[in-house]
Amino acid sequence: MKNKVRVQLCFMMFLEFFIWGAWFVTLGTFLGNNLRATDSEIALAFSTQSWGAIIAPFVIGIIADRYFNAERILGILHVLGAVLMYFMYQSTAFDGFYILVLAYMILYMPTLALVNSVSFNQMKNPAKEFSMVRVFGTLGWIIAGLSISYIFHWDQGENIGQGLLRNTFLMTAIASLIFGVFSFTLPKTPPRAASTGDVNIKEILGLDSLSLFKDKNFFIFFISSVLICIPLAFYYQNANPFLVEIGMNNPTGKMTLGQVSEIAFMLLLPYFFTKFRFKKTILVAMAAWVVRYLLFAFGDVDELGFMLIVGIALHGICYDFFFVSGQIYTDSKAGDKFKSSAQGLITLATYGVGMLIGFWVAGKISTAYLINDGEHLWQTIWLYPAGFALTVFILFAIFFKTEKIDYQS
Repeated sequence: MKNKVRVQLCFMMFLEFFIWGAWFVTLGTFLGNNLRATDSEIALAFSTQSWGAIIAPFVIGIIADRYFNAERILGILHVLGAVLMYFMYQSTAFDGFYILVLAYMILYMPTLALVNSVSFNQMKNPAKEFSMVRVFGTLGWIIAGLSISYIFHWDQGENIGQGLLRNTFLMTAIASLIFGVFSFTLPKTPPRAASTGDVNIKEILGLDSLSLFKDKNFFIFFISSVLICIPLAFYYQNANPFLVEIGMNNPTGKMTLGQVSEIAFMLLLPYFFTKFRFKKTILVAMAAWVVRYLLFAFGDVDELGFMLIVGIALHGICYDFFFVSGQIYTDSKAGDKFKSSAQGLITLATYGVGMLIGFWVAGKISTAYLINDGEHLWQTIWLYPAGFALTVFILFAIFFKTEKIDYQS
């Protein structure tokens, strides 16, 4: 791969995840403080990510893979996203905002697959080259969070009250417009299925890989993947509002420790996966979810502030050890015939169905433990995902049988 192309791909990944991290992390805080949204309404807004994930396979499978270059669709989606973000910046009521964020996520979620397609199309050995490109996406998310907290200070107490968090949408709109224009300069990525026959909806949704459920271990893993996304949704939806409410300084910037740890544990994963095998790796990830939420439940911003920081930093284990290991496991079980469709099925089940349920549950529980002055009984709220993750841990430990999975780093 030429250096010019490598730089283009790295900048593409940086912008892709800068755009996501620039508004999604603080969304709950903005809605609660500036649009006076209820916890159920906040859950509804976060669930648009899941609806976007459910609809994304149709966009990629029916349109991108068959009729248009991936980089062109990427550019169009981000330009349209910039327009929607600008209108979100101007929103003053939740009802209008919800329509905009739903439309935005339906446009944005397909771009996650499109940037991968553009990248893989330029790589001779994606297994070795992709990680060095993808890491710039994590850096983009980190820079977005650090900018909000340490450069603009939009997530500080008085600034939140004055509505400065609204500026995250304007910043995202500008970045999206830049990315949209930049996308048309990316290497050409022609449609892969332009000359194939009729559209196979089962293949697009990954449903042709359902035969893998005959393998009991894969079925247990699949169900566990859906269930673990319920406590995961609590983190995405509640972590930033929680840290703001209890008085943590620069909460968005400190939450980027999760992405820093994600990079570190991604480097450790090949060693851990090879030495301890798949089942133990997944169990460590599930245990980390339990520990993280217990730390959130019993930590505070004073003497026990370190517990909150450790809870944030556990994100690398929670995410990498479960989801990346799960992708490796799915790839090994699917074989050549179902590689793409099996990954699509897992993505649809986790980011789609699993987190859709999770956001709804998190909203209901947060509402149930809201006290009169607008504060929450956070200790009780965090014990729910801790208990749920522990239940999934026990079920997986009992029913998933140890097996050897080959891992090629």
